Amino acid sequence: MKAVIQRVRSASLVSGGKTVSEIGKGLFILLGVRDSDSEEDSRLLAAKCSGIRLFEDDRGKMNLSVDEIGGEILVVSNFTLYADCKKGKRPSFTSAARPEKAKPLYESFVRNLDCEKVVKTGIFGADMKISAENDGPVTIIIESEDLRNGN
Repeated sequence: MKAVIQRVRSASLVSGGKTVSEIGKGLFILLGVRDSDSEEDSRLLAAKCSGIRLFEDDRGKMNLSVDEIGGEILVVSNFTLYADCKKGKRPSFTSAARPEKAKPLYESFVRNLDCEKVVKTGIFGADMKISAENDGPVTIIIESEDLRNGN
């Protein structure tokens, strides 16, 4: 699994002309599921995302987690994170998990996020328009494979 985490002042999702989800200050996470991913990947990545300290303390150091600042989380499934662009001009998505495998692992990731506030989501597989006001900008990419291997 791969998570692209952005620290945001706000983020929202619109599908079919209607707002699906929105958050204030917190984390906006794009989540990609690979065909070889498992429940262990979901647990490891969710634990890392929940506890990552991307918010500034009173000394200006990134030393606080989303829970410690009373922030929110918005998670959106995004199979294009596993695009392979090595050959040709059209990306290949063969390593991305098929929806029947990706959706349960996406839902597991959301359940495994250990946060005080409710985690909000998009609509799995839907076309959505994303608006986000990045804060910093701060963008971090984490892969569960690296967490499993201790990298």
